[in-house]
Amino acid sequence: MMATEAGGALLLIALMALVTLLARLGGVLLMSVVPMGRRVEGFINAMAGSVLVAVLVPVAVEADTAGQLALLATAVLMALYRRPMPAIAAGILVAALVRAV
Repeated sequence: MMATEAGGALLLIALMALVTLLARLGGVLLMSVVPMGRRVEGFINAMAGSVLVAVLVPVAVEADTAGQLALLATAVLMALYRRPMPAIAAGILVAALVRAV
């Protein structure tokens, strides 16, 4: 285990950034040799939704009331307006307001 004091945290952040960069470059390299057909496009679209669900379900289940209300506000605004940034901003604002009370 790596210590997070004396620059250890910065080293961990740099390593995570490097791994993220390599994963993205690997994905681009892999997709450059895969022909883009209907099935591949459908798979990519389905993966985006499943990754989103995999991230949000634990938040919905294990978050406190502020987190759950923030998730609800974000989902409602996304359903109404289909614009992610205002919906995310509203979710952050809801979480902050509920936690401040």
